[in-house]
Amino acid sequence: MAERNRTRTRDESTRDGSARDEPVRVVFLGGLGEIGRNCMAIEQGRGDDRRIILIDCGLMFPDADMHGVDLVLPDFTYLRDNADKIEALVATHGHEDHVGGIQFLLRDNDGIGHLRDSPLPIYGAPLTLGLARNRIEEAGLLGRTDMIAVRDNEIVDIGPFRVEFVPVTHSVPHGHAIAVHTNQGLVLHSGDYKLDLTPVDSRRTDLARLGHLATEHGIRLLLADSTNAEEPGYAPSETSVGSVLRTLMVEHADRRIITASFASHLHRIQQIADAAIGAGRKVATLGLSMRKNVRLGLQLGVLKIPESALVDVEDIDQYEPGQICVISTGSQGEPMSALALLARGENKFVKLSDSDTVILSSHAIPGNESNVNKVMDGLLRAGAEVIHSGVVDVHATGHAQADEIKTYLSIVQPEWYVPIHGEFRHMVANAKLGVLMGVQSDHVLVCEDGDVIELSDDGLEPVGRVPAGYLYVDGIVGDVGRGVLRDRRVLSEEGVVVVVVTVDTQTGKVLTGPEIITRGWVYAPEAEDLLDEACDAVAESVETALANGVRDVEALERDVRRAAGKFVNERTKRRPMIVPVVMEA
Repeated sequence: MAERNRTRTRDESTRDGSARDEPVRVVFLGGLGEIGRNCMAIEQGRGDDRRIILIDCGLMFPDADMHGVDLVLPDFTYLRDNADKIEALVATHGHEDHVGGIQFLLRDNDGIGHLRDSPLPIYGAPLTLGLARNRIEEAGLLGRTDMIAVRDNEIVDIGPFRVEFVPVTHSVPHGHAIAVHTNQGLVLHSGDYKLDLTPVDSRRTDLARLGHLATEHGIRLLLADSTNAEEPGYAPSETSVGSVLRTLMVEHADRRIITASFASHLHRIQQIADAAIGAGRKVATLGLSMRKNVRLGLQLGVLKIPESALVDVEDIDQYEPGQICVISTGSQGEPMSALALLARGENKFVKLSDSDTVILSSHAIPGNESNVNKVMDGLLRAGAEVIHSGVVDVHATGHAQADEIKTYLSIVQPEWYVPIHGEFRHMVANAKLGVLMGVQSDHVLVCEDGDVIELSDDGLEPVGRVPAGYLYVDGIVGDVGRGVLRDRRVLSEEGVVVVVVTVDTQTGKVLTGPEIITRGWVYAPEAEDLLDEACDAVAESVETALANGVRDVEALERDVRRAAGKFVNERTKRRPMIVPVVMEA
């Protein structure tokens, strides 16, 4: 991570002396109307002189109906078309929904890797870059980046932009709000934040600096986190979880404790470790990302766990159950995560028994509830006791709730307000909070992925759309489209019927078949009569087509599909996928 002498004094950070003639555009590529895929572009200038900075490039976990999909990314079409204009990527913090897509952005096929003449500068806190670096390095793409570490409140010049990194408290350490000084005034991106007055590391959201920016320069446009806008009151402090964990360690003194949390939630990991060590336990990590992130946290001084308290997960059976605490990945029920393997009895390091207590120290991300519930069921079947946030307060959110958002707005007092980061209902609730706190109603815009808004001397207005659909990852980026997902959905819900028939196109005769092979429509051994009737219906259709002079194989396959589909729908009221196979003798 490069260190450069690029700090500016705060008095120099303003660009008020510049004429407000060039518009500033914000292009939303992900994160609006969903949890994940956070990515936006801020650009200044006209025509070929436009320059762009990206704020975040994250991924999203697939919904239940995205069969076979591993991850979902932003559509990089706009960025590919403007790759030569991108000055840098600025990362707010190290969560996967904000930096997990960077390695895909750098690739050749769907990304911008082959379109740039120089590495892409990535600015962020050392921990943020460290978390992003793990995935980029795994992809073999470190050579396409220039990672530049920044300090709290540091100001850097990136092309025509002056960018300031304002500290905020979140569920991963060293998060930042991004203040972008432009020719149209100050654009403030809140990052993911909460107003935790007693954070684990004592690093609070810098409300004093935000207030100074608001009074000294004025916030022309605020882009702010909406995730918990519907939740009244204030989010509980992260330190409140620590006392609950300490109590649980005592209450389960004779049992082995296995905790599950986000691997990036180093504050939570610190509190788990503190509670375990305080109860006389050794700490072991389970899962590759947990092991890597704990090592990174220790190297950067973000985590403080004595070496003597750490043991290898392979050695935990050498200790009594009450002497061990395992910190695992898999709190979101990911099918191949350490905790999911543990629940299925397939983890090679840890086997559950009735002397284990599993603490899920997290909330399920929207859409992951089913996976989490399945994992909990598996843990219970294995005999473990399961404790989760629904029964004990073992989790605290990292996102501001309604009263915190109102406090933030009262300090920042933006001229224009655009809620970001959240499902559409969250953003609508956030927009109402903006109006409640004094932003003019016609100065609050609720946008969606793909929207382009322009800040000019005349104000803020929508000016167009760019591609912003889903880019699905299933092994290889870009090999899954909506058509494939639609087919997978039909296969999962209705099954498939394959109809094979061989014809002699010279004589116009059916030589063999039709033969019907089905999966998920009916169970063949129990439906022989129905299948025989289906074969007769298809044979009649093919023979009629041949008698009418049809010899084209594709035309015959259309007849087969039509006949089979009609029969299946009329007899069973189902719509499985029909796959016709017509072979020429």
